[in-house]
Order: sequence, then structure tokens, then C-alpha cells
Amino acid sequence: MIEMNFIINSSDKYGVAASVLCMLHCSATPLLYFTQAHNLFHVNDISFLWLSMNYFFLLISSLAVYFSIQNSTKIFVKVLLFVFWLAFSFLILNEGFKGFHIPEYYTYLFASILALLHIYNLKYCKCKNEECCSQNK
Repeated sequence: MIEMNFIINSSDKYGVAASVLCMLHCSATPLLYFTQAHNLFHVNDISFLWLSMNYFFLLISSLAVYFSIQNSTKIFVKVLLFVFWLAFSFLILNEGFKGFHIPEYYTYLFASILALLHIYNLKYCKCKNEECCSQNK
């Protein structure tokens, strides 16, 4: 069993990984459809599994943001993580439910900003001792 403290302390690493993997997933989607265009039956099968990965990345990023906010020492980083996660979530859900037409580069932009915020939080906003973390909660 994975220790919960390890997950909480590694939340920024998970956040960066989820953001980067999400961007790679979104970049590879057109290529996947292009290579499978000759066989419509398989495209539909791949489509469901491939598109459901969006929600998996959204779940991982939500957990990463939640735990990163809990352990961050800077208020502005907490606020920015939450705001950009909300925007990113809106974009992913909007795409999934085929709502408004919003250019794809906004998804890449918000995923990149989330990854950079997690990196910044990992490097500059972590408690060095237990006193700091207990005051922060």
C-alpha cells in the first residue's frame, strides 16, 4: 500500500506528469484518427477509450491540485492553481460534451500553465519543516 504522505508530498510531480501527458494525448489524437481513417469500426472503438483518457487526466490533475494547494506556502500559487485547474476542467468538459467551439490551443496553454505552476510550487513553495506545514493548514 502506498503511503498517503508520499502521495501528498509528490502531488506537484503528479500534476506536472498529468499536464504533460494530457498535452501529448491531445497532440496525438489527430494522428490517431488520421492513421485509422480507413477503418471506421476501429476508429469508434479507439475513440471511446482514447477520449475517456481526458477524464482520467482531469481526475489526476484535480487530486494533484487539491494536495498541492494543501501544502503550498504561497497564497497566490494556491489561487492560480485552482483558477487554472477550473479553466482547464471547463475546456476538457466543454470538448467532451461538444459545447462551445473553443480553439484547442487554450487547452494546451492552460495545461502548460498548470505544469509550470506545479514546478514553481515544487521548487519554491514547500515547507522545510513540520511547523511551516502545520501553520499552513
